[in-house]
Amino acid sequence: MIRVLLVDDQPLLRSGFRALLDVEDDIEVVAEAADGLEGLALAREHLPDVALLDIQMPVVNGIEATRRIAADPALAAVHVVILTNYGFDEYVVDALRAGAAGFLVKDIVPEDFLHAVRVAARGDALLAPSITRKLINRYVTQPLPASCGTGLDELTSREREAVVLVARGLSNDQIADHMVISPLTAKTHINRAMNKLHARDRAQLVVLAYESGLVAPRNS
Repeated sequence: MIRVLLVDDQPLLRSGFRALLDVEDDIEVVAEAADGLEGLALAREHLPDVALLDIQMPVVNGIEATRRIAADPALAAVHVVILTNYGFDEYVVDALRAGAAGFLVKDIVPEDFLHAVRVAARGDALLAPSITRKLINRYVTQPLPASCGTGLDELTSREREAVVLVARGLSNDQIADHMVISPLTAKTHINRAMNKLHARDRAQLVVLAYESGLVAPRNS
């Protein structure tokens, strides 16, 4: 059973999302909140698999709530998905860097919404190729943070290769085919790379890959 926390300051939207989720046999909405601070308290109480957070909320916004969830060892298993009205905007990269597993536009079709919740619960990143391209464009025009690159020297050549393929949007099965290894071995390379780079999940691994220069936009 996938346990979901809904955090949005618009009751009608929360009701709509809950109505979609509650009819699924493998998904349970364990709590709802109208602001980020209440959402944090409920996350600690219920330990959901997926927390759906609106970006713009009163008291504590979605990005700060994401940052606090990511920083709390007790919430390490909570996968945050950001909800936005505008698609890829200035807040999305900040949310991914803060620890979000991905983001969804609120006018998403129901089938895609349900699929996204299941993808997030598995620990996979919700980053479509079009979003990855926009991430690339963002980093092409900005100087790299001074802190980027920490841990890259610890990666093996196979781990580096796996990270590059993750950043290009490939799934574990596709990475396994490309590297001529089993999907389990591909997942092992990715998990070890995340540990060495202190990436919370695959979404942060993508951000780190571009920020550090491990993946160059011209090679994507």
